[in-house]
Amino acid sequence: MQAYKLNATIDESGHLIIDEPLNIAPGKVEVIILQPIPSWESSTKTSIESQPEKPKRQTKIKALQGWFEKTQPAPPDFDPDQARWEALKEKHNL
Repeated sequence: MQAYKLNATIDESGHLIIDEPLNIAPGKVEVIILQPIPSWESSTKTSIESQPEKPKRQTKIKALQGWFEKTQPAPPDFDPDQARWEALKEKHNL
């Protein structure tokens, strides 16, 4: 299937108006419409600006860098041994 990317507009009556001339063979086509949402970009910028800066957690593994940016750091009273024990108790029904 051949793909084309075109700019178009939808008028008030709901008709699709293609801004550029097409030179394709007549026949049935499948249309996929992607509409940009300008309000999403502005709301994202304001929510990002209002959030306090999180300290960046560095890693040498590039695949984990994005994951670290999305997660919260462990609380200061976190005990890894206690967490392992709780996970083992749950896993083995102890």
